[in-house]
Amino acid sequence: MAGKSRPPKRILESYTIKGSDRVIKPGDCVLMRASDASKPPYVARVEAIEAAGSRGTNVRVRVRWYYRPEESIGGRRPFHGSKEVFLSDHYDVQSADTIEGKCNVHSFRSYTKLDSVNAEDFFCRFEYKSATGSFVPDRIAVFCKCEMPYNPDDLMIQCEECSDWFHPACIGMTIKEAKKLEHFFCQTCTAENGKMVENSHEATAQSEEKPVESKRRRR
Repeated sequence: MAGKSRPPKRILESYTIKGSDRVIKPGDCVLMRASDASKPPYVARVEAIEAAGSRGTNVRVRVRWYYRPEESIGGRRPFHGSKEVFLSDHYDVQSADTIEGKCNVHSFRSYTKLDSVNAEDFFCRFEYKSATGSFVPDRIAVFCKCEMPYNPDDLMIQCEECSDWFHPACIGMTIKEAKKLEHFFCQTCTAENGKMVENSHEATAQSEEKPVESKRRRR
């Protein structure tokens, strides 16, 4: 006797997250419950939503995972932001029941222009190849004497002459001192032009004016 054939899968245009009124669609980013309750939820982009079962109640989502820096082969580095994720080439199919909520994964430029960063806000500037641990792009702008990429969590001050950005610690300055600067000229420009660092009560805030590109060499 032939076995019963499985009912065909249905492709869904949307899905309402269980226990809420929030609706997700393909292309949306979501937070998915980790199997280890002590770990933060996983971040993923929904590629497709499908329903299976005789009543179509078994809803599954095809996702493309975002990796946090600590989940990558190289691990977290000093320039990685606390809300940074990498769009990986790792696809998976998961039960829709594991979706905890929606989130926003911004471009790097858009993230640095946010007025405030909420719990559901993340940013992505790299694609990540999970098998090799390589990144695309493999070179990005670097700043400061330390020649590190920009971490949007860190305060930086800009030289008014060369327009490069510097970490206060890299130029022998405290965060408190940096926040009191009204004008700043780096050591190189000061030596070349005789300009001096001036203090005031106004801060140069990297989160408001920080460029994401520089004429400096790329790493």
